[in-house]
Amino acid sequence: MDSGTREMLAHELYEAYRTKVPLDRLSDRHPGMVVEDSYEIQLIQIRRRLAEGRTIVGHKVGLTSAAMQRQLGVDQPDYGHITDDMVHLEHLPIPVDAYIQPKVEPEIAFVLKRELRGPGVTVHQAIAAIDFVLPAIEIIDSRIKDWRIGLLDTIADNASSGGIVLGSTPVGVGEVDLRLSGCVLHVNGEVAATGAGGAVLGSPLTSLVWLANTVGALGVTLEPGHVILPGSQTGAVAVSAGDAVTARFGGIGSVTARFTGDRVATTVGAA
Repeated sequence: MDSGTREMLAHELYEAYRTKVPLDRLSDRHPGMVVEDSYEIQLIQIRRRLAEGRTIVGHKVGLTSAAMQRQLGVDQPDYGHITDDMVHLEHLPIPVDAYIQPKVEPEIAFVLKRELRGPGVTVHQAIAAIDFVLPAIEIIDSRIKDWRIGLLDTIADNASSGGIVLGSTPVGVGEVDLRLSGCVLHVNGEVAATGAGGAVLGSPLTSLVWLANTVGALGVTLEPGHVILPGSQTGAVAVSAGDAVTARFGGIGSVTARFTGDRVATTVGAA
């Protein structure tokens, strides 16, 4: 794929993000598309957001469950960027019309106190770089119609990113076994999904190490203060206006996201 086509697709995705009008599947329209094209398309959009005043506050890892990898026919995760305008405050209303087809996923978020620069990062180095963990809800969204995505489409679309909601109960990484920490996701008081940390590549720490080494090979460093979402402990659950979503994690605490039909600026980085 030439640079002009990459720029064109990045512009289309950016406009879909802005207008909330989804696109047809990119990989069907461009059968010669490869993973390197998709990551460059993602980066073109991120560079545009940075030029408009946004800042990178972290990264997210996707496709960490065996089920999702089988569904898309891949054998490794993917990653995307988290910008400041994607961060929502817990309990405050989140407008669903800020998204096209939002779903939620419960995750244990890492907050870093030291930089992680791969390749070559080990598990013990990753643990030493973590300041604390937080309960989190990721809002995923797709700029591709009807979530009809493949690996190339989701990577180009910033790993189907939407937003994040972080809880306010920091817990030391040594205070909980992340593999065994169970999660129950409630929507409007009803159990919508259950899971455990082991669903995330065997351990969320494995996901953090994978991310540090993968982006490190590209010259990217995970910075102190950055939030890392390592992947969902359950399947994704669709949400709509009026829904209240709570994720409860064993040994960590809970976080709640509330969705409204009103257009209200509730992101931390909203202008």
